[in-house]
Amino acid sequence: VVCNAIVNMYSKCGCLEDAFRIFRKIPARSVVSWNSMIGAFAQHGYGKEALHLFHQMQLDGMMPNALTFLAMLGGCSIPAALAGGRLIHSCIVDRGFES
Repeated sequence: VVCNAIVNMYSKCGCLEDAFRIFRKIPARSVVSWNSMIGAFAQHGYGKEALHLFHQMQLDGMMPNALTFLAMLGGCSIPAALAGGRLIHSCIVDRGFES
């Protein structure tokens, strides 16, 4: 819990390198850990890094939740990330989050 708060603090300050350094040291990452780091990258315009973590999260056996998708869509809101946004939208539909 404390590590997640530190990741969040660094990301809000724009210190993404420090946030990612702490994230990498978390031994058992929860969905909150993943969402914190994905959201940090997305919020600061690093959609490609956010998408990479989104994929890594799933490879590590952690299932994204609604907040993960919300963070990812924020990171795909620029024209260069449209393909990633379409992929995320497809995942949202496949998991039944779309109403």
